[in-house]
Amino acid sequence: MATVNVNLIGLSREDYKGRPSTLCRGCGHNSIANQIIAVAYEMALEPHRVIKVSGIGCSSKSPAYFLGRSHGFNSLHGRMPSIATGATTVNNTLIAIGVSGDGDTGSIGLGQFKHLVRRNIPLVYIVENNGVYGLTKGQFSATADQGQTLKYAGVNELPPIDICLEALAAEASFVARSFAGDPAQVRTLLKAALSHRGTAVLDIISPCVTFNNHETSTKSYPYGKAHEEPLQDIAYIPYAEPIMVDYEPGEVQLVEMFDGSHIQLKKLDPESHDPTDRMAAIQLLEEARANQEFITGLIYVDENRPTFREVSRLIDEPLVSLPEDVLRPSPEALEMVMNRMRCC
Repeated sequence: MATVNVNLIGLSREDYKGRPSTLCRGCGHNSIANQIIAVAYEMALEPHRVIKVSGIGCSSKSPAYFLGRSHGFNSLHGRMPSIATGATTVNNTLIAIGVSGDGDTGSIGLGQFKHLVRRNIPLVYIVENNGVYGLTKGQFSATADQGQTLKYAGVNELPPIDICLEALAAEASFVARSFAGDPAQVRTLLKAALSHRGTAVLDIISPCVTFNNHETSTKSYPYGKAHEEPLQDIAYIPYAEPIMVDYEPGEVQLVEMFDGSHIQLKKLDPESHDPTDRMAAIQLLEEARANQEFITGLIYVDENRPTFREVSRLIDEPLVSLPEDVLRPSPEALEMVMNRMRCC
């Protein structure tokens, strides 16, 4: 009988899989789902503690394809942030993974996305970004390239929305960009995002092989493989592992996460980016957009920004486990609150 490898909590990689994918063969979303499975197995996540939330679109179908033993909620188009906010607020023991798309986030859900980020909800927010509405025959999305031509959609005359810039403008505490064709980088960024205590935005360029995979598209496999410019060589160091670093001054930067783990960033050149400098992150993205560069890696991180629960001064005990007599205020307590709000 073959030996099955298991992780620290006794689960095999198979235990982290979901249903068979119904997406197109070669879709970047499938690659991302596979990396989530690998990371969950390697980090020994407890499936019953994970909640997967999504909206509408090809991307929002993909949570069905990983972590089949976890909780899941497929919401309305663009409304995933509301579900994530509610779930993590009443149960702070949950590990929340949100999967959205460039339409679900950049169009109908942009307002919800911005408010979730500004509240710093504890959520790994993955945007599977392909520049088109793949579920409805390939119309341009809000992240489509200006001047791009598609067979059935014509020419896109509008400038694209940059998901990472929008996140930074909303005071995001973790922003990264990656490419579905670079699985090693995706895995490392996912591990770092899962160790972050606030909103971790991962904008992952995920090519649509059916409608948007030609060489002139910045959301295609050929373009990504030819033009990807990583900011750093990234390594994730769990809390239990010693930090062994061999480097010359200025070559390596260690970023400590809230849980004691570290991200090790090996600079690729002397002018390499400092991910703890928010203004430098904004300038980096603006310059990359002006130069039509495809940069990937950790763009910004702030481990000191308080989360929504901390700002709201919620108790440590999960609200969902409190008995009704504690959770529900008495009529007298409600009257006191109302009295304080009366102006005259």
